[in-house]
Amino acid sequence: MFVSEVDNAAVAQRLRGSVWSVQRWRKGLGAGRSTGAALEGVARGPESEPGIVAALEAEPDKGPMAHGWPDQIWTLSRIQTLIGRGFHKTVSLAGICQMLRRHGWSHQAPARRAVERDDALVAGWVKETWPRVEGRRRRSRPGPSSKTRPDFR
Repeated sequence: MFVSEVDNAAVAQRLRGSVWSVQRWRKGLGAGRSTGAALEGVARGPESEPGIVAALEAEPDKGPMAHGWPDQIWTLSRIQTLIGRGFHKTVSLAGICQMLRRHGWSHQAPARRAVERDDALVAGWVKETWPRVEGRRRRSRPGPSSKTRPDFR
C-alpha cells in the first residue's frame, strides 16, 4: 500500500491501526529500512484478541445466568470477569469496550416492559385520561425572587 501511495488514513483503517502508526511505518520505509511495517505491529489489546472474541461470541447465547449472575444483562465488568476466568488476562473496561466495538459489537439497552402490558389500553389512557389529569399548561411567570424589592428608606 505504501508503494502505491495509498493515503495514511486509508491504510490505518484497513489495518485497524492509528494514522500515527502508519506515519511511523512510512517514515521507516523512507529511512532506508526494507519493511517499515515489520518494525512494530498495530497496537491492540490482549495478544490473543481473536481467540478472546471468538470465545465470547458463544457467551451471549448462554446468558449471564449460566455464569452465576442473577439477571440477564451483560455488562463490561461481567465480560471482564469472563476474560479473566477463561484466559487469565486482565483487560481494562475501556480496552474491552474498544475490542468489542472493533469487532462490530455495540451496547444496547434492553426494553423493559411488563409482561401484562396492553399497548392498546395504554394508548387509550394517554389519549383520553392524561389530558384531563394534566390540566391546562400554565405560563411561567417571574417568581418572588426576581421581583425588585421596595426601597424602605
